[in-house]
Amino acid sequence: MAKKILFINQEITPYVADSDLALMGKALPQAMQETGHEIRTFMPKWGTINERRGMLHEVIRLSGMNLIIDDTDHPLIIKVATINQTRVQVYFIDNDDYFAKRQMTVDEQGKDYADNGERAIFFARGVLETVKKLRWVPDIIHVQGWMGAVVPLYIKTAYHEEPSFANTKVVTSLFPKSFKSDLGPNFKQCVVFKDAKAELLKKYDDKFTFEELGKLAIDYSDGVIAAHKNVNKELLKYAVGNNIPTLNYPGEDFAQTYEEFYEKI
Repeated sequence: MAKKILFINQEITPYVADSDLALMGKALPQAMQETGHEIRTFMPKWGTINERRGMLHEVIRLSGMNLIIDDTDHPLIIKVATINQTRVQVYFIDNDDYFAKRQMTVDEQGKDYADNGERAIFFARGVLETVKKLRWVPDIIHVQGWMGAVVPLYIKTAYHEEPSFANTKVVTSLFPKSFKSDLGPNFKQCVVFKDAKAELLKKYDDKFTFEELGKLAIDYSDGVIAAHKNVNKELLKYAVGNNIPTLNYPGEDFAQTYEEFYEKI
């Protein structure tokens, strides 16, 4: 049965260099679109993306909102482009403070950005607010990459009464570790938003490492997929231990297996 699937990707080739995340960021939405599902795809507008070469342009009717994170207003800019040969349209979440003239997870010296946590929160909320504006109601939200890891929490709490997301199921794909330090001392307070209340975060360590962020995503997901053969074994074990439906790494011929998993949850 055809579904509406929202893909929230950290990386998509050809807009960033090929990686496991970027290749799957392109391949999965393309495969689901080709099998008849209706899709929407989002990623951050990393500062390394060449807008002219990628033919990105701003969507004025979707831009202009301000998101407040840590008591500071951050303007939300939405851009869009289409991947050649695939007809897959990609929406980009942009902001001068968090993305313009900046690389992805690490800076030019190879160090994690100190505000990676805030960037992830801005990205997650930016996607969900834009989907609301589009008046589009996804059946499935599929998160690929740690930048979207707070989406499951928000869908089940802050946005659970929104008509766009009231019946949405959330799937989180696990990939190998992709940031080294933690998300900073203010991450917990920045995450708090509407019904995503501070007490819900008490069970997690104050240092939000890659593993701790993974646990947060798993706790509020309806399904978890091992999208790589080298994913964190502890996170997979955590998902199984919490009775979250889990799909082991299906190999490179994944499309039908993923579709069946969507039906199962």
